[in-house]
Amino acid sequence: MRITVYVPRDSAALAVGADRVARRIAEEAARRGLDVHLVRNGSRGLFWLEPLVEVSTVGGRVAYGPVTVADVPGLFDAGFLAGGAHALHLGLTEEIPYLKKQERLTFARMGITDPLSLADYQAHEGYAGLRRALAMAPADIVQQVLESGLRGRGGAAFPAGIKWKTVLATPAAQKYIVCNADEGDSGTFSDRMTMEGDPFMLIEGMTIAGIATGATQGYVYVRSEYPHAIAALNAAIARAESAGFLGEDILGSGRRFKLDVRKGAGAYVCGEETALLESLEGKRGIVRAKPPLPAIEGLFGQPTLINNVITLASVPLILARGAAFYRDFGVGRSRGTLPMQLAGNIKHGGLVEKAFGVTLRELLYDYGGGAASGRPIKAVQVGGPLGAYLPESQWDLPLDYEAYAAVGGTVGHGGIVVHDDTADLSRLARYAMEFCAIESCGKCTPCRIGSTRGVEVIDKIRAAQNRPQQVILLRDLCDTMVHGSLCAMGGMTPFPVLSALDHFPEDFGIVAPDREAA
Repeated sequence: MRITVYVPRDSAALAVGADRVARRIAEEAARRGLDVHLVRNGSRGLFWLEPLVEVSTVGGRVAYGPVTVADVPGLFDAGFLAGGAHALHLGLTEEIPYLKKQERLTFARMGITDPLSLADYQAHEGYAGLRRALAMAPADIVQQVLESGLRGRGGAAFPAGIKWKTVLATPAAQKYIVCNADEGDSGTFSDRMTMEGDPFMLIEGMTIAGIATGATQGYVYVRSEYPHAIAALNAAIARAESAGFLGEDILGSGRRFKLDVRKGAGAYVCGEETALLESLEGKRGIVRAKPPLPAIEGLFGQPTLINNVITLASVPLILARGAAFYRDFGVGRSRGTLPMQLAGNIKHGGLVEKAFGVTLRELLYDYGGGAASGRPIKAVQVGGPLGAYLPESQWDLPLDYEAYAAVGGTVGHGGIVVHDDTADLSRLARYAMEFCAIESCGKCTPCRIGSTRGVEVIDKIRAAQNRPQQVILLRDLCDTMVHGSLCAMGGMTPFPVLSALDHFPEDFGIVAPDREAA
């Protein structure tokens, strides 16, 4: 009897030997005369267990991990092809608590299917959204996105449907769909996982966006550090074209949409939509002044819809099941789910997709298992390198855009980087300013010069050089950057700096007011 074994092809799994494990399983099966069908699936997102090997049994898929090459003969001896007991046996994959407690909507297929199999994709609700969209008027598709409450998952959290409506309403002979896949935030990997583990989902979302807005050409702008994602996307695009899901006549509907991948050159600022457009046009990635908005004058001066990977990947499900289904998840104005990424000093790093409203404390302990070092967690940066450092007093806030904005935080792309009590927040604040100085496109003075001066001022505070006056100067400098910068690069750099200064003053050599009173 043929037995299917799954070994992930995700970059995180490859980094810890998944290819070698897959080869060893194939060799051992051949040596023992066993009929094994090896599938290279995407990752489930339980990175501390990679390579996570799964076996299809009559009772469901059984997981083993983390598996090394040396473990393979012992797994065969233990009868792992039938779900046999072994030290690495984790039970039924779907029953692993880390997975079972999630609400996986966008990541429902992740780790289950062969990423490049159109048959697998369609067997798990793939292209149901596109088929429904092809039977709808463009304005009705846009209305579904509006009613779903979907907001940009790249960080700005702007209502996706409003962008779509603007592009649809702007007349032009040529319109574009651009996917911002320049995932540069520290501790983030959901875009990469999507492109490597379920690329047809992104392709379908972009195709629906094209039909909804009248755009006939799409580009996926991927960071150069993602070679496996680029390869998976190009392969998936070719297969979608051959099957009629892309091209001049999509599924015989008379609708046209073409899609190409473009590789970025590694500039963090190209994650900003207008700098990205400059780069796509073959120019240096420098931020444009707005207005005009890209939705009206974007790529090559034409109306352009720009969304990030998770935003566009959320669209097929919304069209397949309806806006109300998606809107029923979440809280307040934060609807649906967000794939949150646990990284840094965390025991169980990986991806957790939950409806908005979960707390940081739940993510850190119920999923993450606390700090990997075993020490108390001191600070958590949410939202990438420009996100605020949150102290324990803020870990019980519901994770939603408005609640975090109220305390000077940002949800951003869902990246969560954990630091234990050995972390020096003054050094991390300095790093934020230095990062901005290095990555600034240089177009506006508050960002270009402000970040350079910021590093100097923090160095003086750390060295106790006229510290009270330097703190005043640092706050004034941050205010100028927030209100004077042309884009979020300079405008958000003060978030980690001020949050570190406000919540962890002792790391700067400052005695907190309540301690002075005591």
